[in-house]
Amino acid sequence: MVPDRARSLFFELYSGLPRQGPGSAESTRRALSCVPVLTPESRILDLGCGTGAQTLVLARYTPAKIYAIDTYEPYVIDLNIQATELGVADRVAAFHGDMRKLTFETESFDLVWSEGAIYNVGVNTALKDWRRFLRSDGHLVFTEVCWKGRDAPDECRLFWQNEYPEIRHTEVLLDEIEKCDYIVVDHFPLMASDWWDEYYGPLQSNVDVFRRRYVGDRDAERLCDLCQCEIDIWLKYSEYYDYEFFVTCVG
Repeated sequence: MVPDRARSLFFELYSGLPRQGPGSAESTRRALSCVPVLTPESRILDLGCGTGAQTLVLARYTPAKIYAIDTYEPYVIDLNIQATELGVADRVAAFHGDMRKLTFETESFDLVWSEGAIYNVGVNTALKDWRRFLRSDGHLVFTEVCWKGRDAPDECRLFWQNEYPEIRHTEVLLDEIEKCDYIVVDHFPLMASDWWDEYYGPLQSNVDVFRRRYVGDRDAERLCDLCQCEIDIWLKYSEYYDYEFFVTCVG
């Protein structure tokens, strides 16, 4: 598939979703409750913000200034429009940029946040590289897909080996976080509704519409097949893996 068309089809398929990965306002608020109270002078950096579902929750429940970054410019435009409509544009600013190439000043943020996006950088790399942006008492909060306790069936294991070989058990990732000199304040798995109601359910509807729109288009059909496989794997094997919220602070 031509890269530009692949990108165009991908973002068309994912357009109109309430969020770009599993999560919910409730889970965001729970993680935020583990962070010390923020003030109007506090600064938050939201990396991989998407259309800003979690960004706007942070804006609603803190008075902090929020800088949000995403590589897809239409998402950034959409978030800035939402911030204006909600009357928080004076505190929320979204920018088109690459979270692997950040140029903010050192120790310039109280909180770095990343829901469903840290895998683009790699957790270990992000823990090391993003630390310089945190103040001495700063916090890093992120979600990452993790294996649960039991070994997954072959079909599930092979799917994740192909899609994301870096997936690890929660306990292994907790050790890695501590080795990078962060203190784990709390961690918890997302709720099942965070996966289906907020993400896979709406995505399934988009896939069904997309198939009807692009009957006979091999590129579009292949993309639908990939998305359907991901949804089906979760429906069959969600007991073996989950997204985990990690709330950490500088050690």
